[in-house]
Amino acid sequence: MAVFLWSTMATAFKWSLSYTSPLQLIAMASVVSWLFFLVALGITGELKILKSTPPGEIARSLLFGLLNPGIYYLVLFEAYDRLPAQDAMAINYTWGLTLPLISALFTRQWPSGRALALALLSYLGILVIATDGQLIALEFQYPMGVGLALVSTLLWGLAWSLNSLQKLEAIPALFLNFTAAMPVLWVAMWLDGSMTSLTWQSLIAGVYVGLFEMGIAFLLWLSALRMTKNTLQLSSLIFLAPVISLFLIATVLRETISIATLIGLGLILIGFSAQQMRSDTN
Repeated sequence: MAVFLWSTMATAFKWSLSYTSPLQLIAMASVVSWLFFLVALGITGELKILKSTPPGEIARSLLFGLLNPGIYYLVLFEAYDRLPAQDAMAINYTWGLTLPLISALFTRQWPSGRALALALLSYLGILVIATDGQLIALEFQYPMGVGLALVSTLLWGLAWSLNSLQKLEAIPALFLNFTAAMPVLWVAMWLDGSMTSLTWQSLIAGVYVGLFEMGIAFLLWLSALRMTKNTLQLSSLIFLAPVISLFLIATVLRETISIATLIGLGLILIGFSAQQMRSDTN
């Protein structure tokens, strides 16, 4: 179920951004996600964890929330606003290679030559997508969008590396993250003057993204990780998402899937899957 929800992410983001701005979307979605994780805290009984958490740990979670979901999703939505959904979705899949590279800065466990080679293979896939297959000419179609998409993967890796240093469980930590980001995003929207231009379509978009893409999908995946005995088989399900996603992009958004996107995504997934298999084997 989590894989299916992630498969709808690119289509949902692109459709939502046709009715709302990136700032409006993340501001509204953050409210819905905050409410979702508040309810999840009550259902799981983890609300009591926050009561016994040291103030310093809570302060760190609140601070990290400004990075993710705050800055991260704003940059990601700006990328989706500038790129075709298929390109943004494909580039977003390099988070799996960016994460260990960023984590190495904190753990001092530097990636091997093989890991770096796999990362370069995936980034070659990005180059294929960014140039629409015109590698020799190096003419970028959407340089700003590609740049923002790449920055978003770095922000994601940084956010999760910082969160991994915390002792809090995932749900309480995410609740605190959204607690910090939500008011800041709404103040930014008020200062931007876009609060008065909200429509019913933008409200629906915010509810869907906040509930399904930023809430339920993560909780389902977290539950699956805790229940499974074979993380390699579970991780392999991630690679079903881009196939389903491309189908939805073509049928719902009516985007023509380009050969360059297919080749680039293939290179990205080869690098990602090889790295995943190596990590799970080790």
